[in-house]
Amino acid sequence: MPPSALAKRFVSKVLKSSAGGLTAAALLLVVSNVVMSAQAFAAPAADKRIGGWIKHALLVMKDNGIPGSYDGIYRNLMRESSGDVFAINLWDSNAKAGIPSKGLMQVIDPTFRAYHVAGTSWDVYDPIANISAACNYAAHRYGSIDNVNGPY
Repeated sequence: MPPSALAKRFVSKVLKSSAGGLTAAALLLVVSNVVMSAQAFAAPAADKRIGGWIKHALLVMKDNGIPGSYDGIYRNLMRESSGDVFAINLWDSNAKAGIPSKGLMQVIDPTFRAYHVAGTSWDVYDPIANISAACNYAAHRYGSIDNVNGPY
């Protein structure tokens, strides 16, 4: 649910239980500012989480001889999912064929299975498994994730 919808829902509940005081518009403004502040506070944590996933995946990739760099992974990950672990593409040709792209690097299930990296989870939404499989695929197809500068 978008933050604005959450704020409106909260305002509605508060107004129903409140004897007055703040107007709905004033309360909505307060709640919206709190939500935006929470999002701004969470952004650095999200960056650290993404960085940790990439660094972990790079260790797995190194152990398995899969080339790639932090910058190459980060660039592709942000373009593909904006860092959303549960991103799913429900509109492109793969989705229309019944195999939507999933996860941080937007990998389809058959590609994930074919390029799965031993020692990682079989869950396509697992950040380390998703990044590693996508980079393994990119290494076989393009030489490295670093050579991928658009949808792959």
